[in-house]
Amino acid sequence: MQDNTLRTDLTAFFRAHSDQNYTVEDISDALHYHGSAAFKLIVQELAQLERDGLVQVTDHGHFQLDPSQRTLTGIFHGNDKGFGFVAYDENKIEPDAYIAPDNTLRALNGDTVKIEIVRAGDPRSGKGPEGKVTEIVEHHYEQVVGEFFQTDDDAGYLGQVRLTDKKIMKYKFYVTNVGLNPTPGEVVTAEITEYPSAEHPDAMVGIAKQVIGSVDDPGIDILQIVYQHNIPSEFPEEVMQAADEIPDHVLPEEMAGREDITKQDLVTIDGESSKDLDDAVTVWKLPNGNYHLGVHIADVSHYVQENSILDKEAYKRGTSVYLTDRVIPMLPRRLSNGICSLNEGELRLCMSCDMEINPEGHVVKHRIHPSVMRSKARMTYTAVNQILESHDQLTMDRYKELVPMFEQMGELHKILLKQRKRRGAIDFDDREAEIIVDDKGHAIDVKLRTRGLAERMIESFMLAANETVAEHYFRAKVPFLYRVHETPDGDRVRSFFEFLTAFGINVKGDPNHLRPKMLQGVLKQVAGKPEEAMVSVMMLRSLKQARYADQSLGHFGLGAEFYTHFTSPIRRYPDTMVHRMIHYYEDHGINDASKEKFAPILEEIGVHTSEAERRAIDAERDTNDMKMAEYMADHVGEEFDAVVSSVMKFGMFVELPNTIEGLIHISRMQDDYYEYVEKYLALVGRNTRRTYRIGQPIRVKVIHVDKEQSEIDFELLNPEAAPTSDLLPHREHRSRGGNFHGRNNSNGRSNGNGNNQHSGGNRNGNHRNGNQRPSNQHGSNGGNHQRNNSNGNGGQHRNNSQGGRH
Repeated sequence: MQDNTLRTDLTAFFRAHSDQNYTVEDISDALHYHGSAAFKLIVQELAQLERDGLVQVTDHGHFQLDPSQRTLTGIFHGNDKGFGFVAYDENKIEPDAYIAPDNTLRALNGDTVKIEIVRAGDPRSGKGPEGKVTEIVEHHYEQVVGEFFQTDDDAGYLGQVRLTDKKIMKYKFYVTNVGLNPTPGEVVTAEITEYPSAEHPDAMVGIAKQVIGSVDDPGIDILQIVYQHNIPSEFPEEVMQAADEIPDHVLPEEMAGREDITKQDLVTIDGESSKDLDDAVTVWKLPNGNYHLGVHIADVSHYVQENSILDKEAYKRGTSVYLTDRVIPMLPRRLSNGICSLNEGELRLCMSCDMEINPEGHVVKHRIHPSVMRSKARMTYTAVNQILESHDQLTMDRYKELVPMFEQMGELHKILLKQRKRRGAIDFDDREAEIIVDDKGHAIDVKLRTRGLAERMIESFMLAANETVAEHYFRAKVPFLYRVHETPDGDRVRSFFEFLTAFGINVKGDPNHLRPKMLQGVLKQVAGKPEEAMVSVMMLRSLKQARYADQSLGHFGLGAEFYTHFTSPIRRYPDTMVHRMIHYYEDHGINDASKEKFAPILEEIGVHTSEAERRAIDAERDTNDMKMAEYMADHVGEEFDAVVSSVMKFGMFVELPNTIEGLIHISRMQDDYYEYVEKYLALVGRNTRRTYRIGQPIRVKVIHVDKEQSEIDFELLNPEAAPTSDLLPHREHRSRGGNFHGRNNSNGRSNGNGNNQHSGGNRNGNHRNGNQRPSNQHGSNGGNHQRNNSNGNGGQHRNNSQGGRH
């Protein structure tokens, strides 16, 4: 008997019987724990639950749920079938509560709700608890966006808004005549004034607030996604005025107290279309055989003063948002592309991190200080790759004075990379798509973005600076803002290890004390094998998301004990905040008074900026999915090579070489009756034993595309080419049951947010949450580059799979 299992059982039991009290004997009988050893464990666990405030002891020595625990608060996750789940345990230990359709109180997806548990779960069968919503604490949706239209079915209202957000599109949305009076065909935002109720369970009512364009306007599709995610897209006039008041050049008095590094060979290395250049680097070899690495970052905090209107707007945005054909900057362009951008030949204010790195890749000395610099060259990844990889003579001649430094940069990168691998940093597949659009914003091509030595080199340098800064201020024992990626939960890791045994992989080590090197070893074992993709997917599912915090909790994916975000203050508010703290501690010293300055606010800043980052990632993913569907709509009927990227009860998702994903629904696999074998994540034909698993190559045809819902449907070609297996358990008889339609147990969360139909499952369910790119799962490896064409001339540039959001 495991203590954590007992604790879960006890917690579920008391929650399901919240108004009753029990003796230890009653509890032992109810939970079927018998014997003196079990009795002793129950007593010990009850004592701990009492200390934790979950249960209390009555005057008669009985145990009951503490009254404060009878109502739980969590986030409602709705299913289009009407039921939902509520995640109420922040530590992810207790399972989500299933909410039957009659008990949802008509909560919408994402609402914060209060629930009561009405039936305990059964951990042994995997069945979670059941609850009912007692109160909607906070609505997730405050506004909607969509095309205004009028019909004969407007119920006396001005008209309706056509909702495209799949989480709420089943509802009608009526517009009152209180606000704007839009014209049919205009895309509007509308404030929700009435949510679904007993009087109108399938409808909402609201006021039109703003016309953002016409349904036929180029780019309106992306703009709708921006508004759906409540991302501020326009700067208020007073913010623009504040930006205009900042000089467009460095003033002499601003250089006081800063180290002059204008004589150093400093260069920026970015994508061709980048305009917000926030990092410059230099490298030289020292007489003792070590390397000097200088990472010099635009000093945004000098211009964005604390509590100024610019600061408040930047905090609200949290991050720049990079979408297919545009960037929504955190700062007005006068700053992001002007005085804060390290443009070639221009004096700029910086925050510098100078490091001495030995041949083993360890930082043996460092200095963090304000400086003033001038970039010698605005280099591109392409040009540096031509020098270091292609040895292109024309490019080498053009930059002949800098070529020796680039070569030393390449040497240092290899040293740093080797050191990261040595400590166990996890290196996931970093394929990333580049979506090319025409001048009207229509997707005309989707291709793989290549990451060369230059991109990885800059990533290594930014990582080194981020780690060095984080460790410096941790050792100084001052309040600071960190980028953290916590160790995965033991239960998730244990499940992953059990999954690996199907491939003959046995991992040595305790799942409760996981080290990155253990997972790195797993990836090495499957490298180049058919199961590599499947193992990578399942590993990602076991990891947590990276976030910002006021505690240094390490970065598991990087194998780093200390980590922060220091290198991109133009586009990330946490980096600006880090610079601000560095300035403050330098100016005021490290003492009790200076420590009190930031300690009370950092936790809130961490939560807010983590949420802003998630909002940006969701908008970016939705935009990419929509644009990929738009591109594939021009290729219906065409055939493609693909690989199976995920297998579900209701079918399988497939991925083309350019990363475009779509669904082969199980109802279209008509050559056999296919059953889902969960242990192996496989679909197996009952008669033919044809088998489909993650990573398997197949041939497909595009048969249907819905751009609005970002859905791409494929059909399978040449099923006879599929391998066969003995994965399907032998049975004497099996009802045709629900597997054919992908039915899920209504008490277990659907793996695709859709039971027996497409339902947008490939975008909203556990498939995307588990099989997403590594950058979104654990914060990725890089410290610097989520870059874009700031001038918006087409083609998203994120360069981030390993270098973007760490």
